[in-house]
Amino acid sequence: MLFYHSVMPKPITNEEREKIIKHKQNNENEADIARWLFISESSVTKLWAQYRKTGSYLPNYVNCGRPSALSETQIAQIKLEVKKNPDNTLLELIEKFSLKISKPGLSRVFKKLGLTFKKRRSIQISKNETT
Repeated sequence: MLFYHSVMPKPITNEEREKIIKHKQNNENEADIARWLFISESSVTKLWAQYRKTGSYLPNYVNCGRPSALSETQIAQIKLEVKKNPDNTLLELIEKFSLKISKPGLSRVFKKLGLTFKKRRSIQISKNETT
C-alpha cells in the first residue's frame, strides 16, 4: 500500500536556476529540463518567464508578506503619544487615533517596535517596604 505525504517542495537553488536559464537559452525543452533537475515543469516555465521579463533568475522578494496595518505617520504618532502618556491602554490608543487594527495587532506592533507597555504601579507601597 502506498502512502502519499503532502510535502512542501524544496526551493530551487540559485545554481539550479542558473542551469535552467542556460538550458532554455540553448532551446532545450522545458519538460526535459524539469526531468533532469527533478522539479516541476511549471517551475521551469515561471522562471524562464521571470528571466525574460526582468533579466534576473534570482528569487523575487519585493513586496512579499502582508502590508502593515499602520502607516509610518500613525506609528510615529503612537510613539509620541506613548512617550507623553505611557499609561494609555491599547484600546485607548486605538480609539484616540481611529485605528483599524485589533488590540492584539497593536500589541504585535509594539513588540516589533521594541516598545514596552507596562502600567505604572498604582497600588500603595507598604510602610515596611523601602524604596
